[in-house]
Amino acid sequence: MGILNTLLRAVTWWNGSTLNTQLYTRRNGVQVGDDDQGNVYFETRDGKRRWVMFNGEAEASRVNPEWHGWLHHTMKEPPNKRPLPHKAWEKPHQENLTGTPLAYAPAGSLRRAEPAPRQDYEAWTPE
Repeated sequence: MGILNTLLRAVTWWNGSTLNTQLYTRRNGVQVGDDDQGNVYFETRDGKRRWVMFNGEAEASRVNPEWHGWLHHTMKEPPNKRPLPHKAWEKPHQENLTGTPLAYAPAGSLRRAEPAPRQDYEAWTPE
């Protein structure tokens, strides 16, 4: 399975970082920090470029808002050195679950395991 994983990483970007990205990171990257999902964040020595090496599938919604701000140069310091203050009403970051079994399905949706019977609808029948 090791050869298959190496081949997949060489030709695809969605299965994790490609070999070229890993080589570039090894030569030019300085590790800045990581997040709770295991994603690792890097920047060049001069601080002009910033990027993330995903732990698993490369999905942009897996980057939490603090690190997103740092990646896009909105914040000068990374969130592991200067964390953002959180409000009491803020929920923890969650990746986009659309298209997965954990996606939101409202009451009455056919995608629910046990769809609730509709109480607010009465079918029309001709007289």
